[in-house]
Amino acid sequence: MLREPANQVSTKAPVLWAAGATFQALWVPVILVLALVFDWFDVPLWLWPLYAVLAVAYIVAMPMVRYRIHRWESTDTAVYTQTGWLSRERRIAPMSRVQTVDFEQSAIGRVLGLASVTVTTASAAGPLVISMIDKPVADRLVDDLTRRTEAEAGDAT
Repeated sequence: MLREPANQVSTKAPVLWAAGATFQALWVPVILVLALVFDWFDVPLWLWPLYAVLAVAYIVAMPMVRYRIHRWESTDTAVYTQTGWLSRERRIAPMSRVQTVDFEQSAIGRVLGLASVTVTTASAAGPLVISMIDKPVADRLVDDLTRRTEAEAGDAT
């Protein structure tokens, strides 16, 4: 049986996920208010508390579940990722297939000290992305992966 990768994402990741979920959840009430103001359609009164309960459940539960699931690991032979929250995806990239290693940090990531490392391979499935890790961890990972891929023989195809 394939084991879970060893490393969890940063403990700051759920904060960012919850903030994103809150922003997403605010669109429906805005649309419902506009529907009431411009009389586009009737909004049943029972819809407001139902939506509030569902939105709060999503904002609270989703980040906690994702934090438990999102994992990554880099060994001498491969890079492993596990992502998802309703469904899970595990990916493994053998070191011999790694073509590029990229570091990315968004504006919000800089504020929170989070970064992403993208490992591009010769796979049709696309790159492996290790996101929501602390910047010092990402820096070390990029250095380590770059050193290891340079040491690999072959052209990673």
